[in-house]
Amino acid sequence: MCGDDPRSSPVYHTCRPAVPDWAILGAMNAAYRQLLETFGQGWGAGDVDTILSVFAPDAVFLETPFSEQSVGIDAIRAYWKDIPTNQADVTFKSGEIYAAGPWFATEFRCTYRRRRTGEWVDARGAMFCETKDGKITEMRMYWHRYP
Repeated sequence: MCGDDPRSSPVYHTCRPAVPDWAILGAMNAAYRQLLETFGQGWGAGDVDTILSVFAPDAVFLETPFSEQSVGIDAIRAYWKDIPTNQADVTFKSGEIYAAGPWFATEFRCTYRRRRTGEWVDARGAMFCETKDGKITEMRMYWHRYP
């Protein structure tokens, strides 16, 4: 009946739209969640190698919409290298994952204490990622911190 003249059918909407394959979407979300958890564990532990483990060798990292891009693992390492020196007592949490093919987005919250001053920082934002072969090829973070 699908593809026939719909006016000949007693019910016009006999063809169902394509529905997502929930098993594939679930597996993608699980893979994306693992990337986020690994990234967050690395940030929390001040372990730059763990942070970098989620990125492809030629990945692009953008800290904020107007920052300069860090392109490639060495440039991304240069961005994150001082995190262990400057931040302590870090917690990272991410929210619901919104996925579309190789792209995903989530909100995040990261709190930490500045080692130099002891001041607590609460950073909240969103990250938008593109993936390929199980690695992040582009990460764009949009965030704000208080104070």
